[in-house]
Amino acid sequence: MPIVVAILLIVIAAIAGFAGGLFMSRRQVKQMLMENPPLNEDAVRTMMSSMGRKPSETQVQQVLRQIRAAAKQADTKK
Repeated sequence: MPIVVAILLIVIAAIAGFAGGLFMSRRQVKQMLMENPPLNEDAVRTMMSSMGRKPSETQVQQVLRQIRAAAKQADTKK
């Protein structure tokens, strides 16, 4: 009987550790993406220049704010 209980505790601990690790890593990745988005100022400038526009600094910052706001709103919906 004690062996069955020990095996059961090991399995439960492994499942709990896996679930906890998955939750923590998911939260950390979301936080990193919010702090350091993959689309930076240079990428926005390049994108606007490729569309034939000469972007000003205010336009670049406005686009970045819109992207961050959309990402934050999508995060709160989930």
